[in-house]
Amino acid sequence: MSAESRWLQELEAPSSAFFEAFASRVAEPEGLRDAVREAVKALVPRIDWEAYLPHVPHGILGLRAVLRLRPLLGEPSFRRALAIQVHMAAHEGRRSPAALAQVLAAKGSGSWRNLESFVASRRPALAYAEAQGCELPLAADFQRLGRLAELDMANVGHKAVLADHLGELQERLEQPKATGRRLLGLTAWVAATVEDTFWARRAAKRLADVELTVPWGDLTLTADALAAQVREVCDLGLVALLDSLAARLKAGQGAADTLALLVLAASEKQLDARRDLEGKTAWTFAYLATLARTRPTDPRVWCQAAALVNLFPTDEEEGRLRPVVVAEPTAAGLTDAVLDVEPTLAMGHARGLVRAGQGEATLAALAEAATRNDPTFNHAHQLLALAAAADLLPHLPAIAAEALLVALAKSLANSQGSGDLGRTADRALGH
Repeated sequence: MSAESRWLQELEAPSSAFFEAFASRVAEPEGLRDAVREAVKALVPRIDWEAYLPHVPHGILGLRAVLRLRPLLGEPSFRRALAIQVHMAAHEGRRSPAALAQVLAAKGSGSWRNLESFVASRRPALAYAEAQGCELPLAADFQRLGRLAELDMANVGHKAVLADHLGELQERLEQPKATGRRLLGLTAWVAATVEDTFWARRAAKRLADVELTVPWGDLTLTADALAAQVREVCDLGLVALLDSLAARLKAGQGAADTLALLVLAASEKQLDARRDLEGKTAWTFAYLATLARTRPTDPRVWCQAAALVNLFPTDEEEGRLRPVVVAEPTAAGLTDAVLDVEPTLAMGHARGLVRAGQGEATLAALAEAATRNDPTFNHAHQLLALAAAADLLPHLPAIAAEALLVALAKSLANSQGSGDLGRTADRALGH
């Protein structure tokens, strides 16, 4: 049996030979790219997406995160992360054989008029089928779906993130036609599920008297001004927060400043997250990174982003974990502190590295730690948050970049799970 056939067999029915089949497939010319293409094509129709609603499983979504982090990782760590992420996707709940046959047979005309109508009328099965008729899905097609869903915060903004990430995944896989149809279909399916525009409607009431777009420009707010707005996002109730932010946007505050203050506020929320909320709180970074990548100008989008950050609890400052002072911070020390579940030490290494101008080394050390952790344990939130940080850092002032990386160091150290799956993958890959 060929390496490709063995791999397809494992995707169909995963067994104890999953990682050996993956290792054989990726050892072939272009095997790594093709293994991911084949996984997406096989798994998107087989996963029982309906059973997860209102949530979205992160196996397929996390593939983009692993590919985004590749420049920060050594090749063995990258392949380990990819192997266990595909393994996660392959073990998510499956459709019944009858339901799978129906999905595999579904194919529409590829009409965007029909597709948009099915999304608007909340008919996900028809939206998926219509997307299967698209000739060659490109990034612009995913962006188009993303714009349809940009004011829909169902499941805390997964629709916008999915459109952004799966569109980039299609690009990173070099735009294969069949895989792209599956990815576009999944994006359309999720976009057509039940919507939640509560925050957008609350924001619209405060913006109704002006024609307003939020400009993308340079950072202008001082550290003190940012700190004052962070307190509003973290401490105010939803009504007062939306009143304040809407007024600031009306006064001309731009997207760059708003993004920076929201990352600072989200980082504080991450420091305050309980162990059982580490991953869910880290999701805010994935949503904010999508805004940094897609650059929306609609003020309602920025208001709902602030509401998302505000949603998570804030603790008293006195009880918050603090970084210990590390005389000689190192990337290796940061990775070890995370893996040893020492959050304050990890925070100290991260802060010291960032202040020494080694922000990329800090992110790489955190990414390395994440590749040692079973993504099934934390729903791939660690990988998603670190990929978000990689997207966000070029847009942030130093104060926000430091806060983000220190918060992620604490989060990863506080949410360690088993590394057994990664070690099993390493053995199969010959690491």
